[in-house]
Amino acid sequence: MRLRSALVSALAVGAVGAALASTATAAPAPAATAPDGVTNRQAVCPEKDLEVRAEPGSRRNVVRLDVVNRGDRTCVVDRIPTVTFRGLDGSAQPVPPSESGPYALARGERTYAAMRTADPGTVEGHVVRSLSVAADPSHRGVTFSASLVGMPDGIHVWEPVTTLWQRSRAAADRALADATD
Repeated sequence: MRLRSALVSALAVGAVGAALASTATAAPAPAATAPDGVTNRQAVCPEKDLEVRAEPGSRRNVVRLDVVNRGDRTCVVDRIPTVTFRGLDGSAQPVPPSESGPYALARGERTYAAMRTADPGTVEGHVVRSLSVAADPSHRGVTFSASLVGMPDGIHVWEPVTTLWQRSRAAADRALADATD
């Protein structure tokens, strides 16, 4: 089984901003302008301000993800959703292959991703009873049971992939379809 290593889960919350700012390949988040005209980077969204959901996707080995910013200001999450599987190390690999970087979420904004794992009929890999989704690797995430994401016999984990956050559900579905073609 191949899983993306936990990129910055060991970093303290204060170090996440510095890690995101130092990512050269990521598009920068929009800057906020302070009253005195000084430009600052957006802060990582507090986990308590985010609503994270996972639900069955279009196929029996696909999970649709979304997150909405319920806070009172724009903030950033990582552009790669962190999807981990109970009892296994690592997380789903991003498609297309990408580096971590900031993804800005305005107040009330929702963003989408799709995750694919092994077909339930496969004999390779592992079967787990739950997965966890975090909008940023500095967050603990939300755990969803296999049955809640449409896999009542368990989640078959073998080379799982996830799209980057997308502006629409259709865009996330297209990104995942493009990755499997």
